[in-house]
Amino acid sequence: MSEAGATSRSEGLPYAGRPALGGRPTAAVLRVACSGEGFARARVFTRDTLRGWSLDHRGDDAVLVITELISNAVTHAVPSTAAGAPEVRLGLALGPGALTLTVSDPGDNAPVFNPFNPSDGSALREHGRGLCIVDALAEEWGWTPRPSAGKTVWATLSTRSLT
Repeated sequence: MSEAGATSRSEGLPYAGRPALGGRPTAAVLRVACSGEGFARARVFTRDTLRGWSLDHRGDDAVLVITELISNAVTHAVPSTAAGAPEVRLGLALGPGALTLTVSDPGDNAPVFNPFNPSDGSALREHGRGLCIVDALAEEWGWTPRPSAGKTVWATLSTRSLT
């Protein structure tokens, strides 16, 4: 998702977004500090944005997907980059029938998806389940390299009601 025209919130700054028909923003972006507080802000931001888009029914799944994607970025991409104040960028985009969730990070390494294999005990492993959760909840997911450096991992959820 391009940041141009997207809604952005950072440390108390107001929304300033690209309105859709009817005046509601169709995209939102948040810079997330790599900390427990940053994770909490990302979850609140996701829920608040979805509530504003009347998508409360997708809140639990969206928050879980975002948490897994940010956790992967912080664990695998941020430590491999240059020093400084590490952060990742969370994006939400509302399209016809779909919600796209993105997490951009400075790492160039591709996400590694290790599906569960009942015969090798992988379902009991302590780490490495994040993308399995994303795969189970998302309609589709993938990743895209960013032009100068880094990548964006994305997942799409249907906006239809689950009931």
